[in-house]
Parts: sequence; C-alpha cells; structure tokens
Amino acid sequence: MTRKKIAVIGECMIELSQKENGLSRGFGGDTLNTAVYLARQTSQLEVHYVTALGTDTFSSEMLAAWQQEKVQTALIQRMENKLPGLYVIETDARGERTFYYWRNDAAARFWLEGERADEICQQLAQFDYLYLSGISLAILTPAGREKLLALLARCRSNGGQVIFDNNYRPRLWASVQEAQTAYRAMLAVTDIAFLTLDDEHLLWGETSVDEVIARTHAAGVVEVAIKRGSESCLVSLADEPLVEVPAQALPPERIVDTTAAGDSFSAGYLAVRLNGGSVAEAARRGHLTASTVIQHRGAIIPLSAMPA
Repeated sequence: MTRKKIAVIGECMIELSQKENGLSRGFGGDTLNTAVYLARQTSQLEVHYVTALGTDTFSSEMLAAWQQEKVQTALIQRMENKLPGLYVIETDARGERTFYYWRNDAAARFWLEGERADEICQQLAQFDYLYLSGISLAILTPAGREKLLALLARCRSNGGQVIFDNNYRPRLWASVQEAQTAYRAMLAVTDIAFLTLDDEHLLWGETSVDEVIARTHAAGVVEVAIKRGSESCLVSLADEPLVEVPAQALPPERIVDTTAAGDSFSAGYLAVRLNGGSVAEAARRGHLTASTVIQHRGAIIPLSAMPA
C-alpha cells in the first residue's frame, strides 16, 4: 500500500547547547524537531523535510543525519554562498531555556526563491499533508510568504490538509500588525492548528482559552489543539464537545531541558491522528513524547530514549 506523504516545511539551524561545563553541537529547529519525532513514531507516513541549506560541511552533516532518521530530503535545496542559521541554548536550573540566534541570511529564508522552487512547489501541491509553523512563515520574504500561502491553498484544493503550529516569535516580524495579517491568511488555509496560549496572547492580546478556540474556528480551522505544557491539552473539533487530556506528570528533578517539548508533542499527536486515531489517543501520545524529550538535553534526544 502506498504511504501517505507529509512535508514539513521550515528551517533547521546549527544548535549549541549547554552540557556540563561546555557546549555540545547538534542541529535543531522547531519544524525539523517535529519531522524527526514524527518519522520515529510512524512507518505509515512518508515524512519529507522542505528547506534550503548551504553547500558547506555543516549542511552536509545535517542531510546525512536526517536521512539516517528516515526523513526524506529530496526536496531540500542546496544554495551556494548561503549557510544554515545558528542558535545557542542557555538552560537554567529548572530546565527553562533562553535562545540566542544568528539567522538573518540563512539559506532557509530563500527556499521559495531557489532554482528548484517551482518544481518543488508542484510536487508539494500533490502531498497529503503540509505542516509548517509561525517561524516557517516569519523567516520568508513577503514575496516568499505569498507564494507559500498560494501553495497551501493549491494543496487543499487537491484534497490535501494543512497543519499549522502558531509558534509566534515577535522578533522575527517587523510589527505585530504584519504578523497578524500573515496569521489570518495562514489560518484561512489551515485544517489542524496547534496553539500555545502564551503565543496567542502575545499576538492577539490576553483572552480566555474559549475565545482563542472560537477565534481559530471562526478563521476556518476545523481541529484546534491547545498545548499547555504540564497542564492538560485541550482539543476542539468544530461543533463537537471539547476534549481535555491530562499531561504526563513528572517530578521537577526529572525535567532537564524543555527544548522541543511543543514540537515533539505535535509529532506524537500527528503520528496517531494522521493514522486514524482519535484526538484523545493522539493527545496522550503527544504528552508521552514531550514528557520523554524534556528529560534529556538538546532538541533531538537519542533514538534509544524514545518511548515504546
């Protein structure tokens, strides 16, 4: 049987994170984290990553690492005179982290302007699912953003579904107004939305969770999953009762790094949901995945540490 295809669109950067008294180097980025954790948890979906990289050694290492994770890389462009972005994670005693970024001229910002962009978009329009985040939107040029939104609409018209994680980062946008305009356009072509309340409040202002859900449904989104960290996840399907699924409880001393908690939740959720599971089953898998990830340092934990 032919596997369904999901393309995860975004940016991966070189990651430097604290490890004892030094720094360890890896690779990370919100959508890449989701792609890896999704590929690890389902063999029924063909997981592709879509971005642009340089022709440097770090970019080659990234591709090799993703291929080892069974993430498909045929739709990734290599650009001369461009490099991946870089970020550093500082983690405090409670596992909370602070990020520092160097990404203004990263190759991923220009993936829709590369030589293969039109050919790649033609292929993506035929995919079963396209997944991206607010960061995937924010890093693009205005022209690239319009091209991406047109692609998403085309995929949906062909019977595909669009999945969006709000991941709002104010420093990546020229203004709140610019971000709001882009998010309205994005939600209008979204089928499943993952929302974090802190990001929603930063973007739209402080409102209740019921108002957040109602606003998102009104924008055209059918399935809304509210990620709330150590609290219950809330899932709302249009015209159906709200589903609340408790998080996996962990003692504080087990939490060492919350990097990729939300990204891995989304992956666990989709690994179940896109294979026919209920929203409650999907949310439980999301919680299990995230609670495992935060017990290890760095965005991508060892494969041997993954939950069964």
